Parts: sequence; C-alpha cells; structure tokens
Amino acid sequence: MPSTTSSPAFLRPARAVTPMAFVRAIVQGYARYGKDPAQALQAAQIAPRELARPGARVTAAQFEALSGHAMQELDDEALGWFSRRLPWGSYGMLCRASLTSPDLGVAMKRWCRHHRLLTEDITLALEVAGGVATLRITENRPLDPAFREFCLVTSLRFMHGYVCWAIDSRISLRQATFPFAAPPHRDAYPLMFTPDVHFDAPQASISFDERYLALPLLRDERALRTMLKRALPLTVLQYRRDRLLGQRVRELLRARAGEATTAEALAGLLNVSGRTLHRQLHEEGTSLQVLKNEVRHELAVEQLRRTTRPIKQVALAVGFRNEKSFSRAFLQWTGHAPRDFRQLGL
Repeated sequence: MPSTTSSPAFLRPARAVTPMAFVRAIVQGYARYGKDPAQALQAAQIAPRELARPGARVTAAQFEALSGHAMQELDDEALGWFSRRLPWGSYGMLCRASLTSPDLGVAMKRWCRHHRLLTEDITLALEVAGGVATLRITENRPLDPAFREFCLVTSLRFMHGYVCWAIDSRISLRQATFPFAAPPHRDAYPLMFTPDVHFDAPQASISFDERYLALPLLRDERALRTMLKRALPLTVLQYRRDRLLGQRVRELLRARAGEATTAEALAGLLNVSGRTLHRQLHEEGTSLQVLKNEVRHELAVEQLRRTTRPIKQVALAVGFRNEKSFSRAFLQWTGHAPRDFRQLGL
C-alpha cells in the first residue's frame, strides 16, 4: 500500500506514539532480505541509535514514511512476515476486490476470502454473534517471533482502516485481543484499537457493533485510486467520523443512564474525547442535548403508558430534578401535561 500524506478524514497525533518495536520489525525485514535499511530510516528521519533506546517512539508521519519506503524497496507489503512475499500492490488488490460489495459485511468476507490468495500463513475470518461482529486471525504456522506482534497488529489495522474508509465512518471497536503477553509498549494499544485490550488471548481479534456490517460502501474506483496513492494513514491513524455515533449515544442514554450523566462520562463510555463527541454529533446535524431530550421523551412516554408510578417518580427516573421541570418539558414535547397524557390514554 503506497505512502502517504495525511487526510482530513483521519486524526493525526501530534506526538510520537508509534512504538520503536514496530520500527525494529521493519528493520528486521530488511535483514531477512539481506538489504540495508539506512535509506528507509533516513527517509523517515529516524536515527539508527534510536532503535535500541528503551521506550522510544516515532510519529505517525515517520512511520508512514518508513513503511512506504520499505514496502517498495523490499517489494513486500508484508515486510517479511510471511513465508513468501506480498508484492507491491497486493493489498490494493484486496481493496479493489471488495469495493463492489453491496455492504460492509460482504466486503469484509471478500477481503478474508481473497487474503488466502496472498498467503496461507494466517487466515482471517468474520464472525457475528449476539449483535457483535468479530474479525479473527488464525495462525496456520508459527510466525517468526521478530515479526509476530507487528504482523498481527498490522493485519488487523490494515483491514480496519480500509473498511472505515470504504463506508466513510470510524468503526468504534468494542474489544481487541492478542495471543501474546502484554509488551512494554502496551500503552500504545488503546490508541491503535480500543481501551478494552486483552493480551494472552487465544487469537488476535477486533470486535465491533454488528450494525456497521449493514452500511453501504460509499467509495468508487476513482476514489480507490486516489486513496491508494496515500493509503498508509488507514493503518496508523484513527478515522474521524462515526456514522453510528448518534444511534450509539441514544442507546447508552437509555441503557446506562446512571453512568452517562455528563458529556465527559458519555464520551468515556464511547472511547472518544468530549470534544470529538460534540463535533461528530454536530456533523450528524444533532447535539447531545437533542439526543438527551429525545431519549427522555421516549422513556417518559413508556413510563406513563406502562406504569402507574407517580409523576414525580417518572420525572426522576427519566433524568429530571423535579416534577415541575419535567412537566414543562413534556408539555413542549407532546402538547399535553404528563397527567393529562396518562388520563387520556395517549
């Protein structure tokens, strides 16, 4: 996948957060092919002495430059992970093969199926159960320890980044698992995936809301050609907008009202910043207050229709401080006072 300038669709960290361990894995790829990584490191402005420094990190831009240079110089988009090369353009082929899919679920299944044409060393599979979609990696042969972590992490990031681009939406991950012990740079994993990361798991996987699978692909061949000229941000940066965010906010306000009491608390449950939450809702043409009012309205109507609880208790249950403010809001929503609404059987 070619290298890179940033895109407004992605969130670019200003600080260096990519672990040097991943840089060392690329350097190890050069060693496998008997080539000198000096030019790649120079292109990325990474001093060789930094490779051995404990805790060292590089920026997204540096890592993009290094990866793009190495993929072309080694003619291996897998950078030495697998038993055979993935020649330049291999991942572009996977993108193109999935692009005509009617929805994301079909696109991901095609990606998994076609990935087997590139290598049999690992197998990708999409599973759906209980409203959760999970992308799993099965290791069909022992991967070289020098490449294993980088291979599994990047394979998941490749696909996650592509499908986010394909539907023009950030796909918020619920969980990520990895079949190795937590590395010294484990703090980078929440930035790459989700705060809910588990190590020493049976397989590498990422999980997300099943409803993303029904979203249509919004890209065409022309957009794909443009993206492939600057594709690596898909693997190292978080996509900005989440097309299901408003829907997920509504659900949390209904199901976890006791925890989602403030914008900051709600943002924490969604694994985004408060600023990102407000911005993305604004881009969807709504706001947190509008969604809160919609959910309160729905819950109030349910309470008044299905229970005989006093109006004061209904008001507290749906998030109002007192009966007076609840009655005023309910009148604005429905044109009726809560007591009249119940008595009239509306």
